[in-house]
Amino acid sequence: MKNKVVELINKITPELNDLSLEIYNNPELGYEEFKACKLHTDILRKYGFDVEENFSGVKTGFKAVYKGKKDGLTIAYMSEYDALPGIGHGCGHNLLGTVSTGSGIILKQIIDEIGGTVIVFGTPAEETSGAKVTYVENHEFDDVDIALMAHPASEYAKSGTALALEPVQFEFFGKTSHAAAAPEKGINALDAAIQTFNGVNALREHIRSDSRVHGVIIDGGKAANIVPEYSKVQYYVRSTTKTYNTELLEKVKNCARGAALATGTKLEITKFEFNYDNMVTNQALSKVFNDTIYEVAGIVMKEPLKSTGSIDAGQVSQVCPTIHPYFDVTNDPSIAGHTRDLGESTIKDYAKEQMKNTIAALVLTAAKVIQDPKLYEEIKYEFDHTEK
Repeated sequence: MKNKVVELINKITPELNDLSLEIYNNPELGYEEFKACKLHTDILRKYGFDVEENFSGVKTGFKAVYKGKKDGLTIAYMSEYDALPGIGHGCGHNLLGTVSTGSGIILKQIIDEIGGTVIVFGTPAEETSGAKVTYVENHEFDDVDIALMAHPASEYAKSGTALALEPVQFEFFGKTSHAAAAPEKGINALDAAIQTFNGVNALREHIRSDSRVHGVIIDGGKAANIVPEYSKVQYYVRSTTKTYNTELLEKVKNCARGAALATGTKLEITKFEFNYDNMVTNQALSKVFNDTIYEVAGIVMKEPLKSTGSIDAGQVSQVCPTIHPYFDVTNDPSIAGHTRDLGESTIKDYAKEQMKNTIAALVLTAAKVIQDPKLYEEIKYEFDHTEK
């Protein structure tokens, strides 16, 4: 099986390199990735997938499906292809999406033999309000047995964790007045914003050390001699579990409620972006991938990268067993993510070789799980009994 998979990858490598390069040269921000979406769907159609575009109400999303001739598990690969403002593909999504789409194409070519269904989800806008959130809300992953992807980085690292994220916006409404001539007639909305920050800063002493609360004042008034009648504050609230993050979010909201009460302002609380759930790596599935990439290329996966950020794959990990490992594209651990250097690395020869290794590991991992019912039972048991 390994030799067959490697041979199949070698055959389509030129097309995959072209796919990655074309997307790299034409960076598109989240929900604007029309060219990237078409490039992915064109190659998936070429290799026999049934493709649905404008998927789940997402204009630059897609779902590509191939059902094998024999029943079996449903395997999903998640393709990302959005860029970053100003630095293009500094997060490497041109290559990430290529790896996932390539994995789907290769698995499709062996799935008639081993059984099952392969899906490639096109998942736009990971850098902002990720489409995976929409897909999960719309139950698009409900019939998926395992979901896989791998992210470009400066080293090979096991799938780990990512923080649950709740974005929250506070708008305070006061009353304008001349700040010198009649300050007593005004209600200062900026004071409410400042008191919210003071309350949150006091709260920090009493939250878990692995949680994060960080915010900014978006609007705090127009002129120094006018009592601000309006202010707007945005916060990100992050924790290692969704359960605790919900609790912490309520405490942050209470800081804003108290500030509104103290200043006499009116308060509106909204969510300004999608929330991301914490990433829960399925360790049994992760072990299969880690063992497989060693078998394929002698690569030893390092321990998970420390994460204080959030990813929309977390949403998927709440509804089916999921992994999100990292693969080296730089051959230089000093290169950071979200940089032009990392983006440029994705189109070099070293990254192209690592793409092939990673696709082979993702495909063979899926094949092992499909062919070993006891292994899938172990994966599913862990998923069902892990705290989310």
